[in-house]
Amino acid sequence: MKHPSLGGMVGALKARMSREALHQRFTASAAQFLKRCLHTILHQKFQGAGIRTMLLRPFGRVLLVDSSSWDVSPKLQKVWPGAGGNASPANCKIQVAYDYKQGELIFLEPTAGTVPDNRYTDRLPALLNPQDLVLMDQGYFKLRTLNAIMARDAYFLTRFMVGTTVEVAQTGAHLELDRFLAQGPVLTREIQVRLGQGPQQTPPCRLVCLRVSPQIARQRRRRVKAHAQQQGRTAQTSTLTWCDWTLFITNVPEAWLPLNMVRALYSLRWQIELVFKQFKSILQMHHSTTSNEHRVRCELYGKWIAAVLVHRIHTWANQARWLTAGQEISLEKLYKRLQERAFQLAQQLLISFSQGRAHLIRELEPLLRHCTKQSQRSRMTTLAMLEARVDPKLSPSKNSS
Repeated sequence: MKHPSLGGMVGALKARMSREALHQRFTASAAQFLKRCLHTILHQKFQGAGIRTMLLRPFGRVLLVDSSSWDVSPKLQKVWPGAGGNASPANCKIQVAYDYKQGELIFLEPTAGTVPDNRYTDRLPALLNPQDLVLMDQGYFKLRTLNAIMARDAYFLTRFMVGTTVEVAQTGAHLELDRFLAQGPVLTREIQVRLGQGPQQTPPCRLVCLRVSPQIARQRRRRVKAHAQQQGRTAQTSTLTWCDWTLFITNVPEAWLPLNMVRALYSLRWQIELVFKQFKSILQMHHSTTSNEHRVRCELYGKWIAAVLVHRIHTWANQARWLTAGQEISLEKLYKRLQERAFQLAQQLLISFSQGRAHLIRELEPLLRHCTKQSQRSRMTTLAMLEARVDPKLSPSKNSS
């Protein structure tokens, strides 16, 4: 539903209750109750076949990890402090792990916006089972975590953190990255390396280097030069050389992940950005009109419960459509179609759970007909690209290493 006011909620409940009486029910106990409800449904997993494509088949789960933040009332700065200064004094952040194959949200946790992502990096290995794959950005890069993931017989694919010590796995020699990347006009390079030094040094893994388009390289150089100028220095030549490349680190064997598919697989990580987009545009996760901490928490937990349920509907429908017709269900369209029917569904649920469930089942089939992704000849969908094992940005015939 569109973000309801207290008056709107009292009206929907059809109970003899004032706005103030409802406001007083947003307590610490109420927030804790909804948190327990969220944890309960997170532990109830959807038992489906999962999305199956050629590229994803070797992995048990494919976990996408990221965070999103938003400003809250300045009166909540002691609960969720922000950066202050020119930024907001109060900021809330959500940490999310999303299983792409099963469409499951693994965990959602609110933190202060000032908490860095790599503080949660140490929690990632405990989420993984053998054969799982985790895709994460540089904010979660930590050598100790990479080692722990490999120790659990799981896999990772992440952007390389510039400044990390790199050794050639075969010889133990230090790898000068700028020289390595400057060796001839090729589109790709790959080498087995060890990262770091001493006890935290990683076992051998793949350093994959993919050249970007000249347009992207120019944009990167402009940003690097502008940042260096702001700090009163000149951009280093080696840093400008790296602007031509995107560097990845992975322990997935080449037989499962060919060189020409690394970028395509990593692009899955942007699916979690679509999740955050629906959290904010439809569920209005970032919008609240109160400075009451307990009411904000109740609103967040309630919205996340709705998100878990919507994603399970999407998983069920998307798997069935992909396996039977080779088509996909748009998550964005599903959120919008459900939002259009949300008030009617809420009214039915207030009468009884069974009536609400029956109403939703009746609505689903006609609703889903309008949620199918439209195929475009000029642009493959994500699943079609992974099934075909094709990276449209990198022609296999032009590869060299």
